[in-house]
Amino acid sequence: MFAILKKEFNSFFASPIAYLVIGVFLLINGLFLWVFKDDFNILNAGFADVNPFFYLAPWVFLFLIPAITMKSFAEEFNNGTIELLKTKPLSDWQIVMGKFWASLLLVLIALIPTLTYIYTIYQLGNPVGNLDFGSTIGSYIGLFFLASTYTAIGLFTSSISKNQIVAFILGVLITFLLFYGFDAISNSFENDSLTIKKLGINEHFKSISRGVIDTRDIIYFLSVTVFFLFITKTRLDYE
Repeated sequence: MFAILKKEFNSFFASPIAYLVIGVFLLINGLFLWVFKDDFNILNAGFADVNPFFYLAPWVFLFLIPAITMKSFAEEFNNGTIELLKTKPLSDWQIVMGKFWASLLLVLIALIPTLTYIYTIYQLGNPVGNLDFGSTIGSYIGLFFLASTYTAIGLFTSSISKNQIVAFILGVLITFLLFYGFDAISNSFENDSLTIKKLGINEHFKSISRGVIDTRDIIYFLSVTVFFLFITKTRLDYE
């Protein structure tokens, strides 16, 4: 697994992919949080609050992570190198997990520079340090689980198409439906159904972001992630 992880991770930085992903993620968040005069602008909020970033990040990830994962298996299938990869002393699980952790690690690296947002808001607080650290830590934990779920979905869509663009579009579509689709269905009823909302990612992400780590939320994210990794592995069994 570590051999695949190292190979995939190095391939990201051997091409413009890693630099584009990190740059685009920081640029989009930076513009909305600090430059554009919109509802996300922290400086216009009048109080030290990092929640706009945690509201915006899942939507940016929705496009960014499928862009990272779209070539993981689609490129292998298209170039015919998947057969060569499967002849190596590696199980299908090791191949899937190696690609999964390489993609997820790149996402986590993109998150590291955003810690400067926390420091900036910490300094802007009145008094200095007037920041809800419990909610902030919970939100970062939520982003980790969110990214892992998105990555697993992206790997699956990459495994069912030889075309990277198709894999990207399918990845965006499935993550959107799982993130917001159940909220939209619930909102269509006269009385919002919390049960329906809990089938989606957004409700569990918001729950963790409050700073309370509920095992039900963690089990949800792990279950969805493992499910998509399992069907990706199953897809490889037929190659």
